[in-house]
Amino acid sequence: HHSTRELADEVAEVAVARRSARRLWPSRTAEWSAAIPAGVTRRRLPYGWSTLPFPSGTLSRVRGSPGTDVVVVGAGIVGASVAYHAACAGAAVLLIDRSLPASGVTGDSFAWVRGPSARAAIDRSTPLRRTALEDWARLERDVPGVRVRWSGSLAWGEEARSHDDMLGADERLVDADEIRRLEPNLRAVLREAIWRPRDGAVDPVAVTEALIDAARRHGAQVRLGESVRGLRMQDGAVVGVDTSMGTFASRTVVLAAGVEVPILCAAVGVDLPIAASPAVLMRFDASPGLLRRLLHCPWGDFRQTKDGMLLAAAGTANKDDLQRSAHATLQRLKDMLSGANDIQLSDVRIGVRPMPIDGLPIIGSLPGHPGGYIAVMHSAVTLAPAAGRLVADEVIDALDLEELQGVRPNRFATAAETARASSNEPPVS
Repeated sequence: HHSTRELADEVAEVAVARRSARRLWPSRTAEWSAAIPAGVTRRRLPYGWSTLPFPSGTLSRVRGSPGTDVVVVGAGIVGASVAYHAACAGAAVLLIDRSLPASGVTGDSFAWVRGPSARAAIDRSTPLRRTALEDWARLERDVPGVRVRWSGSLAWGEEARSHDDMLGADERLVDADEIRRLEPNLRAVLREAIWRPRDGAVDPVAVTEALIDAARRHGAQVRLGESVRGLRMQDGAVVGVDTSMGTFASRTVVLAAGVEVPILCAAVGVDLPIAASPAVLMRFDASPGLLRRLLHCPWGDFRQTKDGMLLAAAGTANKDDLQRSAHATLQRLKDMLSGANDIQLSDVRIGVRPMPIDGLPIIGSLPGHPGGYIAVMHSAVTLAPAAGRLVADEVIDALDLEELQGVRPNRFATAAETARASSNEPPVS
């Protein structure tokens, strides 16, 4: 459980590590920038350039009105999904972010889309996770620009050491012959692996931008390059946000800004036990078609995009070990895959994931402050479509949905009260 100050310090430390990584592997920003039209703000991300054709500077000048139904803070994939689903439902939506869409941890995500494994423990988030794949399929049908590469995944090592009766309906154990058929370039001699044909992956930047475009088509306003400095309060209720450009009134404020959410909550007396959890994403230039599936093995997760970029969620987030870890992963890839001798390391990025202390999503009303709502989660890419749909339903129609009962923010206050009672400590006044 980290204090708000420790959390802010960790975010700053990881930002330094990210800058260090970019110095170790210089980008081709100057080369790629030549192809970008003048007056268009774009930035290099693990999946390429942002494609939203917004003019430079503050991207929207439309003031929020007192009639705004929902302000969404954070234009990562979760905030974009909430904004899209709320706008589709007819709400007056305002989406605010201090930077560009997906410029936080969303843009540094490995972006594996998967449902819960049969071996995963059933916990309070299981009802939410069960609909993940169906919600992704729905978004792919409904939103132009949302594409899922349903490649399936192969897993081996500790995860594959199971019996048939521990496999889910969407999983099966495959032998060496089928492994070679599914992944022909895999050199590793495996006796068995777990095959999950329904797993897939997305370009999280493209998906986030597609959701924001769709939200705007349904009437949502978008303000980028604008910092939210705090929640606007009235008689203990959240009635809007104060930003670097002014005040915006709203019936509900949804906080979906990842590691910045506990800082905003602390200012109104709500302590959210969320840590800044760094995660490494490596990119390699490789020949297209080298990998056909998502791979989960003892030393990392690997996948390849259609244009040949090979992504690895592997190694250590220790900034002093980044270069060594990246080159060790490069060598493992060359050893693991036939035809991989020409793979070259492109760069390494460190994303800062918001990690609740119990590992479960935090979704629900801000404790003690009507009008505030929290939407923070790990596995944000997997859960964003389902979470966006459910959050929009709750805040617009004042529902209390069964799928979200186990992930409410007030579980931490309840746990703290129980701990105090067991130790006979007086409550905090």
